[in-house]
Amino acid sequence: MPGLTRIFFALWMFAAIAATSAIAQETTFKTKVINLWPGVAPGSEQWTRPETVIGSTGNHRVMNVSTPTLTAYLPDPSTATGTAVIIAPGGGFVWLSIDSEGYDVAKWLAARGIAGIVLKYRLFQVEGQDSAQVTQSANTALAVVTRDRTLIDAYAKYGIADGIQAVKVTRAHAVEWNISPERIVFVGFSAGAIVTSAVVLQSDAHPNYAAPIYGGPFNEVPPIPQGLPPIFLAVAQDDAGAGPLVTRFYDALKAAGYKPELHVFTSGGHGFGMRKQGKTSDHWIDEFYFWLEAQGLTRPGK
Repeated sequence: MPGLTRIFFALWMFAAIAATSAIAQETTFKTKVINLWPGVAPGSEQWTRPETVIGSTGNHRVMNVSTPTLTAYLPDPSTATGTAVIIAPGGGFVWLSIDSEGYDVAKWLAARGIAGIVLKYRLFQVEGQDSAQVTQSANTALAVVTRDRTLIDAYAKYGIADGIQAVKVTRAHAVEWNISPERIVFVGFSAGAIVTSAVVLQSDAHPNYAAPIYGGPFNEVPPIPQGLPPIFLAVAQDDAGAGPLVTRFYDALKAAGYKPELHVFTSGGHGFGMRKQGKTSDHWIDEFYFWLEAQGLTRPGK
């Protein structure tokens, strides 16, 4: 029995050390925030409504963004892989789900040696003198967009411009942030997935890899150009809104000769992000990580 006791004690100590190491890894990163544009962002010179944040920890929403930023979660140099993931949260271009589809994703990646860079992009400006009024205006605006989805194009142009700029700025900071300019991934959720697909399809500032999550090109898929990066897609079967967008994009990419990776989860709804619902969609980020691994992006490289 004493021998068994020693064995159990050793196993307990091993587990405790492993858990402590994991916790330490989760918190070993630096955070840097920079403005995306020098001076006022082009096109929003007359925007005066103050940025507003509502919600509780883990469920914050940001509205009236007029000064876009990048928040970089940089892993410890001893664990850094040189890979960076730009993250565009969703929210219908009315607000940003900045935690579940932004900061929480960045922290998860940084804990694994990948720089997570959250893009706070410009949104449709909503009225209100306080947070309650702004929230009401945002809900109304989102309802209007839901009914008349052609408005997305008008709402999205500023976010897309910010997405293109985010790739350029991230590459410009490659040395400072200990990342490779050839290992830039762009991931976006819902409205952020619209931004992601537009950056990939419509700009000359291509990221090296892209991952639109429960979203894709809005309305019609534009002509698919040559030279696109590898693309990862994910959506839940019970997401009636985004499902057709993702399917159309996947089919168009395949028809153009690409080999996108698509994960269709049984359930999870729209906007699952990093929320835990006891569904297979809870593990989309694990599948995304395995995809990064297959691209050689989870190991150090330049």
